[in-house]
Amino acid sequence: MKIVIINSGSSSIKYQLMTMPEQKVLCSGMIDRIGLESSNFTYKTDHHTIEEVVAIANHKIGLEKIAQLLLDDKVGVITSKSEIIAVGHRVVHGGATFSKTVEVTEEVKKEIGILSQLAPLHNPAHLEGIIVAEEIFPEAKQVVVFDSAFHQTIPEVAYKFAIPNELLNKHKIRLYGFHGTSVKYVSERAIKYLDKHEKIICIHLGNGCSITAVKDGKSFDHSMGFSPSNGLIMGTRAGDIDQSVIFYLVKTLRYTMDEVSSLLLKKSGMLGLTGYSDLRDIEERAGKGNRECQLALDMNVYRIQKYIGAYTAAMNGLDAIVFTAGIGENSSYIRKSVCANMDFFGLDLDDAKNDLRSKDTREINTASSRTKILVIPTNEELEIANQVYELINN
Repeated sequence: MKIVIINSGSSSIKYQLMTMPEQKVLCSGMIDRIGLESSNFTYKTDHHTIEEVVAIANHKIGLEKIAQLLLDDKVGVITSKSEIIAVGHRVVHGGATFSKTVEVTEEVKKEIGILSQLAPLHNPAHLEGIIVAEEIFPEAKQVVVFDSAFHQTIPEVAYKFAIPNELLNKHKIRLYGFHGTSVKYVSERAIKYLDKHEKIICIHLGNGCSITAVKDGKSFDHSMGFSPSNGLIMGTRAGDIDQSVIFYLVKTLRYTMDEVSSLLLKKSGMLGLTGYSDLRDIEERAGKGNRECQLALDMNVYRIQKYIGAYTAAMNGLDAIVFTAGIGENSSYIRKSVCANMDFFGLDLDDAKNDLRSKDTREINTASSRTKILVIPTNEELEIANQVYELINN
């Protein structure tokens, strides 16, 4: 069975074509900087690699280019669109409506659109990806995997806000949690590696960042909440902030609510602190003595360490921490900084292991470390493919 996996972001598309249940990747690639004249496009198979800098105005043009190459006489891996049995989509926010993977219907699309107000950087792009994929692959089943679904096991004491009960009962205002597709994938691999599934903290660090307490294989608590905007400091998102700052911005500084939203979601985080959202740029400038960049890195690390302490207390113990996603997998500096001065929690980093690069699960702690420190590359596309295949087969 051939399944196309589409992970459609606000300005990017990650994609894979897999055969299931073999889990064989026939092609993969991504497009970023959609909407700019210098979009980066990659397409890889076992025999061909295409890397281009081209102008891709929108997601539809991007997906059409992908489909064109899939069918190309020279570099393609299929001869007809009818070979694609299903298209799997990642959607960040499923709200209270979606607690499991579902096949796309008009009602599902409508609800994803409604939930866009809770995930304005994500759900609109996901919905556009679904609509375009329906046009490009009209015979395929369209299936949605929700990031928030994995966190349905978070207990009420953790997901409920201290606001009037009516707001939860009537309007479903609560902590939902995100990055669940990634966390589910890496936590299951951590459990397999450790041969136990007790108390693990998964640290997902990319442009979006979150930290999840996983107890007995289930999500126990999570740093993001009603929307994917709070918790850790992110590329452009502020993370945790005193809500009275919002009131002050509106009432005293005369910001509109749209301006506040734009400020906290698109102009804050590492971008607001340094002028740069890419951690590689920030690390480079900090290394050259830029104080603002160094302070931003220190703040980022401090926030992560606070959550490690909170979740270790909440679970009454810690067996392992897991670093994953773009920054978590590739920044030896961030990993070393997070684990520094954390001997009370049993974290003892091995510098030589930390500096190594690998695509496999690896531990970067010393032999004497009481707590395992793991780096596990995430594979959201494979996790989506597994869930799509299971839904279709059942």
